[in-house]
Amino acid sequence: MTFPTLPRRALPAMLGALATPALAQPSWPNRPIRFVVPWPPGGLNDLIARAFNERVGAVLGQTIVNDFKPGAGGRIGVAEVARAAPDGYVIGMGNLGPLTIFPNLYRDMPFDVGRDLAPVTMFAASPLVLVTKGDFPATTVAELIARAKAQPGRLNYGSVGIGTAQHLIFEMFRQRDGVDMVHVPYRGNTDSLLALLGGDVQAMFETLPTILPAIRDGRVRALAVTTPTRVPQLPDVPTLAEAGQPGIEVSTWYAVIAPARTPAPILDRLFDVYTQVAQTPDMQRFLAEQGLVWLPNTRAGFAERIAAESARWAVLIRERGISVN
Repeated sequence: MTFPTLPRRALPAMLGALATPALAQPSWPNRPIRFVVPWPPGGLNDLIARAFNERVGAVLGQTIVNDFKPGAGGRIGVAEVARAAPDGYVIGMGNLGPLTIFPNLYRDMPFDVGRDLAPVTMFAASPLVLVTKGDFPATTVAELIARAKAQPGRLNYGSVGIGTAQHLIFEMFRQRDGVDMVHVPYRGNTDSLLALLGGDVQAMFETLPTILPAIRDGRVRALAVTTPTRVPQLPDVPTLAEAGQPGIEVSTWYAVIAPARTPAPILDRLFDVYTQVAQTPDMQRFLAEQGLVWLPNTRAGFAERIAAESARWAVLIRERGISVN
């Protein structure tokens, strides 16, 4: 995947955090660790955090307590991690939106990703799937684009909000192919799916774990996935590149973040243990059952990915004039 030039400050600051010379206390951890989940309990973020942290805590010999701090699309919880003492006892979950999209969309961000956070690792990722209602006449990406071009402004696409990945991917289509479809944002996945099934919108991108049941029972049709390769859960569904849309590759991801200036040995230990747990057979089964994948990564590579994805969204948001106001 080719990304635009990296932001001036983000990458050097994040890579600087990877080389923090401070030493961790040999006894870490000697008490429970608080893991901030910036989303409400009960959803996929909760499920992933519990599955990983139960096993990671067992390896570390300390309980990891999941602390839910929802609100503002994840910004409230991430800000709490950013403000915490950099001692390894407060870490949290990072996601695509709060770390790469929202800093380019909101002026009142309560944290600076490059300055205030230390990326640790991605521990799960989800493809996005382009879907239509099961009986919609377009059965391929090319047919959907052709239909939209033939009826400019008459087809709608749904998303879970302005500035979400589900919205921005359609803006990529609009920028590249001149596809004139009307964006209809909804409050959440349930509302957008009901709108699709009810014919209020004709297409949308949705995360694989969320939409997989509706694909399997035929209520919706999957046209393409946004990952570089096909996914095991939908082996017959092409990638966007295979469907004639190369370069539009997006995964939503779930990651571990820590406050900036957390000692490097602690960050290294966290990376090692989460990576170890991710590769166990039972965790691989869990991820597959949820429609998730584990993408091998390093601490430096994850920092580079955050900066590169942020740069890509910055260009798109600026050029398309996208605003939350």
